[in-house]
Amino acid sequence: MNETEPNTTNRPVNPAARLAKMGMLVAISVVLVYLIHFPIFPAVAFLEYDPADIPILIGTFAFGPLAGVLLTVVTSIIQGVTVSAASGVYGILMHIIATSALVITAGLIYSRNKSRKSAIIGLICGVIAMTIIMIGANMVITPIFMGVPRSVVWQLMPFIAGFNAIKAGINGLVTFLVYKRISGFLHR
Repeated sequence: MNETEPNTTNRPVNPAARLAKMGMLVAISVVLVYLIHFPIFPAVAFLEYDPADIPILIGTFAFGPLAGVLLTVVTSIIQGVTVSAASGVYGILMHIIATSALVITAGLIYSRNKSRKSAIIGLICGVIAMTIIMIGANMVITPIFMGVPRSVVWQLMPFIAGFNAIKAGINGLVTFLVYKRISGFLHR
């Protein structure tokens, strides 16, 4: 990220090229989940870190927050029926909610002023948004899908909140470090 991103608003938009690049980001995201996933907290080994949100965040910064949500939904569904099929509809839904909170927040802030500073602010706010929204989502959705009382979910909340903050933080940091190198290709 430069202090300001190249102005792409005057360039003609090639929808086919943009769609192909977004498809590539989805594919990279699914492959990353297949290759890299591990628990952060041994006590709750079912909460596994994966770098799937990095290509989604990159696509969000390149194409905007709406594109980020589209990337999130497509990636979540493909991932949920292939490499993460064991988590089923629950995993798909939670991934969509978590990553959408991250990309909408980070994408809206970054899209207003494409600079390093707004990228950092957007990513930090995105991490916070994802963490807070997933506290609520877990309190509502997890008892329904897992058949456990809310009190059980609440007892795990320090791990759940920590997991979401760490996962989003790592993925946000990596996105910040690699976006500039990739953005030229995505804006061509």
